[in-house]
Amino acid sequence: MNSPRIAFIGAGNMAASLIGGLRAQGVDAHCIRASDHGAEQRAKISAEHAIETFASNAEAIQGCDVIVLAVKPQVMKAVCLELADHIGADQLIVSIAAGISCASLESWLGARPEAAPAVVRCMPNTPALLRQGVSGLYANSRVSAQQHQQAEQLLGAVGLTLWLDEEHLIDAVTAVSGSGPAYFFLLIEAMTAAGEKLGLPRNVAAQLSAHTALGAARMATGSDVDASELRRRVTSPAGTTEAAIKTFQAGGFEALVEQALNAAARRSAELAEQLGQ
Repeated sequence: MNSPRIAFIGAGNMAASLIGGLRAQGVDAHCIRASDHGAEQRAKISAEHAIETFASNAEAIQGCDVIVLAVKPQVMKAVCLELADHIGADQLIVSIAAGISCASLESWLGARPEAAPAVVRCMPNTPALLRQGVSGLYANSRVSAQQHQQAEQLLGAVGLTLWLDEEHLIDAVTAVSGSGPAYFFLLIEAMTAAGEKLGLPRNVAAQLSAHTALGAARMATGSDVDASELRRRVTSPAGTTEAAIKTFQAGGFEALVEQALNAAARRSAELAEQLGQ
């Protein structure tokens, strides 16, 4: 597929990671542009990726096939209202802002029933900064097959992409993977503290915990069996691992994880309602 012309509205960390991923895949710098109100940020991203930058959002999107809305959710409404009169019917809108529904984006962009914009809503996560992310994507009914490919190429530049058939499932994606890195950081933090109490130097306990998490994740993503089977294979009867696992389970580990993810999903839905007003 020929590289689409892509404009990034907002040039922060996530936009920079997407641009870097696209450039690493061989997308020509002339196909990418970005706008940002900060002159320092524009200079930085231009120097790093050799792309053209703009102070004006409306100017940045002219002639582009894909418009990536990469601004903070709190300013998304103002940005969309600013762009509403400048967006063409054939341009794809990709939003990577948490908590902003397709309906809100369509409304702010001045959608008419006969000419609603093509919108893909995405929920990436922070490992995208290392091109190890995973993103849930939902497309409204206006998105064409070619635009599906364009969105997948864009988010695929920083990791795995998974399409959703229903938009409300974005809240579940937020709970599992959007917020998920913090859960693993918490576990690494707790294991490090426990290891230190067992007598390990803190730096040793931290490295053991982090690299164990990394190795386990690579085993899980590279295996043809699920996580429960991998756990069974390393849990010898009456062994040390079984002792730890039974302690986790006696403390209600699985139920606590379910409660935590439900809380995150509920909060995601609440934020979408608040931010969409």
